Amino acid sequence: METTTHHGACHCGAVRFSFTAPSVVTVTDCNCSLCAMTAYQHVFVEDADLNFQQGRDHLTSYRFGTLTADHLFCRTCGIKPLYRPRSHPGAWSVNARCVPSLEVGERIAFDGQNWERSIDGLHDALDE
Repeated sequence: METTTHHGACHCGAVRFSFTAPSVVTVTDCNCSLCAMTAYQHVFVEDADLNFQQGRDHLTSYRFGTLTADHLFCRTCGIKPLYRPRSHPGAWSVNARCVPSLEVGERIAFDGQNWERSIDGLHDALDE
């Protein structure tokens, strides 16, 4: 599978990052309360494949529910360009909406409102 370096940022540009992933990515759409309200679109990236160019210290954290996921928002513009997801420990979830040149292929629906019942199905769908 061909990979490329993708570049993303928050709205104001204070937080900038790059990551290596397939040229055409799979996006996961979650219906949990936070993702639904913010229209977040997940692209899961291994920890070693993501690099911050600037602004990692400009992110502020928000945790809810089990307090496992670390939702990271830019302190200036309030956008969540990426975060540490509960579903993929040791990885990042990049917001596809914060990577302008990203080409989206497959979309996977994830029932985040019923996280415990749905997580195994998400892992299976992403491993295919």
